[in-house]
Amino acid sequence: MSTFRRATADTDRTGAVAARRAAPAARRAALLAGVALLSVLTGCGGDTPGGSPTSLSGTAEPASGDTGRETGSSASSDPTASDAPDGTPAGTPTDAASASATASSGNASTANARCHTSELRAAVGRNNPGAGQENFPIVLTNRSGHTCTVRGYPGAAFVDASGKQLGPDPTRSKDSVTTVKLAPGQSAWAGLSFSNPQISGAHTATPASLVVTPPDEKDSLTVKWTQGEVPLSGNSSSVRLTAVRVGDGT
Repeated sequence: MSTFRRATADTDRTGAVAARRAAPAARRAALLAGVALLSVLTGCGGDTPGGSPTSLSGTAEPASGDTGRETGSSASSDPTASDAPDGTPAGTPTDAASASATASSGNASTANARCHTSELRAAVGRNNPGAGQENFPIVLTNRSGHTCTVRGYPGAAFVDASGKQLGPDPTRSKDSVTTVKLAPGQSAWAGLSFSNPQISGAHTATPASLVVTPPDEKDSLTVKWTQGEVPLSGNSSSVRLTAVRVGDGT
């Protein structure tokens, strides 16, 4: 072999050896470069598990349609709302029965309320005389828009045109007292009785009005008196009054 050919062969063998030695180093370098790139991507991405989100400047805004509560969540968006342990908002009836009971309770309370003077109208009914007695019903009618009750004895007093009372207060008969429930437009009555003055010989006067005070009330109703003389003193001059009962006394 010539000197030139030996030199060329030696050079080729040396280059091949060098290439074989350089290959592992190149693979290691490429591997390290890949690891470094993966690390950079992991640090920047927010979707890679274990990664830390990158802080960005600016003001965050809710996505379109965001109502402040998670989809499928039962939590209210109202920060002041408080839930019961079972997830029902506090103060909300748990079922229809509770709501119905609450409404019934309110209606019952209204129905059992006492009738006030401003809710009543007073009248003196037709005389029903008998056995020397004059008997007049004092009628109280519910003129309000709701049901109310009356119970016991009304007050009654005869007065003259100036409003001065004539004679003593009536005496109360010994009746069984009951509660009378009055729907709008319904009436209750109490009996006002006295002996006929022409028969008894009692001293008399002719009142201008009868002042009626509903049971348990302080305000009164004034009714014009058109039934003539009433006893004030003397023989059999007592005026008697019964407790209220259902009806208008007719």
